[in-house]
Amino acid sequence: MSRIVATFTQLQAQGRKALIPFVTAGFPYADVTPELMHALVAGGADVIELGVPFSDPSADGPVIQKAGDKALAFGIGLAQVLDMVRVFRAKDETTPVVLMGYANPVERYNQKHASGANYSAFVQDASAAGVDGVLIVDYPPEECEEFAAELKAHDMDLIFLLAPTSTDERMAQVARIASGYVYYVSLKGVTGSGALDTNAVKAMLPRIRAFVSVPVGVGFGIRDAATARAVGEAADAVVIGSKIIQLIDGQPRDQVASTAQTFLRGIRSALDS
Repeated sequence: MSRIVATFTQLQAQGRKALIPFVTAGFPYADVTPELMHALVAGGADVIELGVPFSDPSADGPVIQKAGDKALAFGIGLAQVLDMVRVFRAKDETTPVVLMGYANPVERYNQKHASGANYSAFVQDASAAGVDGVLIVDYPPEECEEFAAELKAHDMDLIFLLAPTSTDERMAQVARIASGYVYYVSLKGVTGSGALDTNAVKAMLPRIRAFVSVPVGVGFGIRDAATARAVGEAADAVVIGSKIIQLIDGQPRDQVASTAQTFLRGIRSALDS
């Protein structure tokens, strides 16, 4: 059983919803990420989504694009992200970590670190670092069966996005391969855009659950405690990213972690109420 599955099982037994913050690895300072991850856990995070910086992030809005550009300027790539997870794991052996990003860094990593073993270099190294799940925005489910099997052999989950425009056929394809949880993108557009219609989200979730048996997390457009609580009434998990990135952007190095922790504590309190 993966750490993600164990976490959701425990939360469901407690009648609680998962809080999943997203942060870009290497932002706003190259060395702050492990400390920031621990602060997110202290603030109430159940799972952490760690963004892998990439130069062409097609699903990300300007806030996360800017964060990724800054991390890239610091020299943060997939190898450095795995190092950050290793550092985090030295003190936290239980909180699941999901890498969220794009195909190019993974494919390039495998090219550079090819080992000739039964499993790809990325899967082996991610597992050794302590990664629990992978969400690759531009990996379609119909091309991921082998990748999903590799991850599952290492107790890691392959997580997919669903959107308001997802067809029944697409949801069935995702349901066949996805594990851990699925991430419902609540808005048509990129991260951080638009105003979230919680009623539309609540109406969509039963349709998703008709196909998907794993927990459903909802993200894109969740920026405050009230919206998180409303989404949490229907979803199994609430994902928050752009707002955290905005809050820590420009903070002094020694205030980044505490700023994120304080914000997340308010979201956690709202979800638990």
